[in-house]
Amino acid sequence: MTATAPVTPARGPADPAPGRHAGFPGLLRAEWTKIRSVRSTVWTLVIFVVVCIGFTALIAWLTESNWFGPRAAARNVRVLSDPVGFILGTGIGLGQLAIAVLGVLIITSEYSTGVIRASLLAVPRRLPVLAAKAVVFAVLLLVVTEIVAFCSFFVGSAILHAHVPVALGDPGVTRAVIGAGLYLTVLGLLALAIGTMIRHTAGSISTIIGIVFVLPILTGLLPGSWGAHINAYLPEQAGTLITHTHQTADDLLSPWQGFGVLCIWTVLALAVAAYLLEHRDA
Repeated sequence: MTATAPVTPARGPADPAPGRHAGFPGLLRAEWTKIRSVRSTVWTLVIFVVVCIGFTALIAWLTESNWFGPRAAARNVRVLSDPVGFILGTGIGLGQLAIAVLGVLIITSEYSTGVIRASLLAVPRRLPVLAAKAVVFAVLLLVVTEIVAFCSFFVGSAILHAHVPVALGDPGVTRAVIGAGLYLTVLGLLALAIGTMIRHTAGSISTIIGIVFVLPILTGLLPGSWGAHINAYLPEQAGTLITHTHQTADDLLSPWQGFGVLCIWTVLALAVAAYLLEHRDA
């Protein structure tokens, strides 16, 4: 008789190494490998960088070129009242779409390809898998968005310097620029939670776009002060207050209070996502 050697099953990137448990650091490494090896991550971040910095430079240049143009007085007053909000506004407003889409794709792409099943088989406890994915994604977003926010600010302030001198040392400016990165990071985690709940790319992207872009418009049409209160506590409306240098008379929340409201929305969404991940089949 001839002896046959036992066949060792292949292990995926999230599988534990032989003879030891895949602890949380191992999960972090596995999630980082998955995130950086997907082309959509790289291309979406490239689009985000180009859109944010490019549109910031374009709007700042158009504003500077038409500073004394017809009907520019009202716009100039708005620019001078919150120069950081104006400089970052267009780039962040468009760039947040890329971040929201990326947050969805980070999880829904695993469901569409079946990679999530391999991950959950290798690590039966599902909550650490979601936690590791959220931590790695948050760190990646925080680094990228803060770099882009500061680059956008420096580009925009340099173009507008002749009319709107603004520096990081001015009151509230550094907090507003850092806050832009914080807002985008937490928004990405909110999109990740929605993608985990819905598990389908198209539906998840439609949902996060509705929350960020459509819902504020609809609630803004509600009559009376209660409509304004509902609108003020929406994730996007509250979260973007952190990018403003100061609280205005129309703001119901301070910048940090608004960011706190966004964080609460995100924590609740992640909690629901974790519950559904734990109790549903992959």
